[in-house]
Amino acid sequence: MSDAETRLGESQAMAELLALRASIDNIDAALVHMLAERFKCTQKVGVLKATNDLPPADPAREKIQIERLRQLAVQANLDPDFAEKFLNFIVKEVIRHHEAIAAENGK
Repeated sequence: MSDAETRLGESQAMAELLALRASIDNIDAALVHMLAERFKCTQKVGVLKATNDLPPADPAREKIQIERLRQLAVQANLDPDFAEKFLNFIVKEVIRHHEAIAAENGK
């Protein structure tokens, strides 16, 4: 516990801080599980692409998804630039996985 938190002691502010942190921890756990599920699906897409001689990346779909995510971010009051950076990171990882899967399949 930090010095600032120690000063809060058992106050209402400390109770609220702990409750908010518990919610953040739950959200972080949900995000990890959601990302795990997403990557399970994209791994299957990678296998499907590799076994059907499709390229690992699909720039047209990526462009559509980025625009879609930016619109969702605006609707959710989330910075659309942040949302785009986050999706770009995920897409980069997905492509890396798809390239590895293709290489494993001799493509």
